[in-house]
Amino acid sequence: MTTGAGRSLGEILRDGGRSFSFEFFPPKDDAGEAQLWDAIRALEPYRPTFVSVTYGAGGATRDKTVSITGRIARETELVPMAHLTCVGHTREELEGILDSYVAEGVSHVMALRGDPQEGPRADWTPTEGGLNYAVDLVDLARSRGDFRVGVAAFPEGHPSAASLDQDADVLVAKAEAGAEFAVTQMFFRAEDYFGLVERVRARGADIPILPGIMPILNLSAIRRQGELIGTSVPDDIVARIAAFEGDPAAVRAEGIKIAAELCDELLAGGAPGLHFYTLNRSKATLEIFEALQITV
Repeated sequence: MTTGAGRSLGEILRDGGRSFSFEFFPPKDDAGEAQLWDAIRALEPYRPTFVSVTYGAGGATRDKTVSITGRIARETELVPMAHLTCVGHTREELEGILDSYVAEGVSHVMALRGDPQEGPRADWTPTEGGLNYAVDLVDLARSRGDFRVGVAAFPEGHPSAASLDQDADVLVAKAEAGAEFAVTQMFFRAEDYFGLVERVRARGADIPILPGIMPILNLSAIRRQGELIGTSVPDDIVARIAAFEGDPAAVRAEGIKIAAELCDELLAGGAPGLHFYTLNRSKATLEIFEALQITV
């Protein structure tokens, strides 16, 4: 489904319809850009609620993120959401980037503290004249232009959070600052997602929380990424994937099956939709859609 004129993603997610959305990242070269646009065109017929474009560590892809998000706004029927992080930017620079999004016709922003260039488990080093927390960036975006703001959520807790409860407090604070919805990091246990939702609801916040989905197509790669962002791959899933070790096609098929099972459980349990980390390819997402019997 796509957004109607003047309606925010938060409003659409609260309407009770199921949202499907896709995440892309700025490519490094022309071949990567062609692959990205192939994926966008393949997924566009599914009428996603929005598509998001990530932002490199330390603002490394700032200009590319702005240009790709603007091109999506100009050349497709899709609703683009640009990522923006606090890392390496002064407040003045962040204001300039937000102004660039306004000029490109982009009105949805994913406000993130962002990870240090050394990785998400590295110590946070504030930028002089910059912002230290995602909640500050939510405030800034809400005060500059008519932005609708999304934020990140962490079913297993942010790596720097003292506890799951403290992590939930942070998400609630972002909602109170004006964030309209949240998208989670990837995870592999539905109970982790539902536990997060329960903690947030217990604090009186009704912010919609979209589960982020990344299928396991390569076990070692997903484990490395999981270790970085604080996501664990459960033993039973490792066993299911490992049973096909040495057969990449069978590993992929099992990873798609596991992802589809997770999606089924999430939707059946009341999740407002699904957000797919595409890695700039459409094939895996389309295979999950086929398993879920989601059609154009």
